[in-house]
Amino acid sequence: MGLTIYHFPPSAPSRGALLAAKALNLDVDVQIVNLFKKDQLQEDFVKINPQHTVPTLTDGDFTLWDSHAIGPYLATVYGKDRSFYPTNPKERAIVDQRLYFDCGTLHPRVRAIFYPIIYLGEDQILDELKQPLEEALGFLDVFLEGNNFVAGNKLTVADCSLVATVANLVAVGWNIKPYANVNNWFARCTLTIPGYAEVNQAGAEEYAKVVKSKMAPGQLH
Repeated sequence: MGLTIYHFPPSAPSRGALLAAKALNLDVDVQIVNLFKKDQLQEDFVKINPQHTVPTLTDGDFTLWDSHAIGPYLATVYGKDRSFYPTNPKERAIVDQRLYFDCGTLHPRVRAIFYPIIYLGEDQILDELKQPLEEALGFLDVFLEGNNFVAGNKLTVADCSLVATVANLVAVGWNIKPYANVNNWFARCTLTIPGYAEVNQAGAEEYAKVVKSKMAPGQLH
């Protein structure tokens, strides 16, 4: 029956899962679920994922959602390069920590800023939301000190998740240059991850277009 990912390109977590699939060179059927049009609430999709979130993966009769679970699953089942999601417990634990950092710290702080603009009619970025995001970027910068990628010197599934989140920031116009390690890593990922421009850049630009259309001028100075 093959692999299917239900996907919304502007969503960073959704792109993170698809980037992992591309990095693993997997043939995946991509089904678009447009969150802006509330496609996720359609009965057929709710039957697949009662939490009605993207990304959602089906692998035959197996269904899984949350990008931070999907990437490791794909790597464990289909990965040939064990460095992408290591089998060594300590190395894997570091990759897992970076994944949890994305879903528990970095992405929620990005979402706190831009969700109200996209969905709630806000057009200003509150000053009190900027500092927590800058703090998270600072943490990421520390993780990357002396490393080419977020969990060492080899690309892992955690890079796919984190670079999708950071790509939305960059596309909107957030300045990551003060974080030299993050800035260099971001450029490295664009050149290293297969299908990056198609999967990640295009979706991030779509996200940014929506944000910029609703955000008041001068918010990112």
